Amino acid sequence: MANHKSAKKRARQDAKKRIYNRYYKKSTRTAIKNLREMEEKDKAVAFLPKVISMVDRLVKKNLWHKNKGANLKSKLTKAVNAL
Repeated sequence: MANHKSAKKRARQDAKKRIYNRYYKKSTRTAIKNLREMEEKDKAVAFLPKVISMVDRLVKKNLWHKNKGANLKSKLTKAVNAL
């Protein structure tokens, strides 16, 4: 366990960030799943920018690699256009 005051603080911060990161990663994965399950093109087209924004946010915070984000956005856009 942490011995120094700063190490204890860092452990507290890491625990808080882990919960935050898990929440946003899970919500993004759920949004992606919901987008892929949509069958109406107009709803999917309206929802796509929100999902792309969520993916960009995770990439910006280095929670996902930038190539993973780019690949996801490309595949989702293709899927929506194919509806």
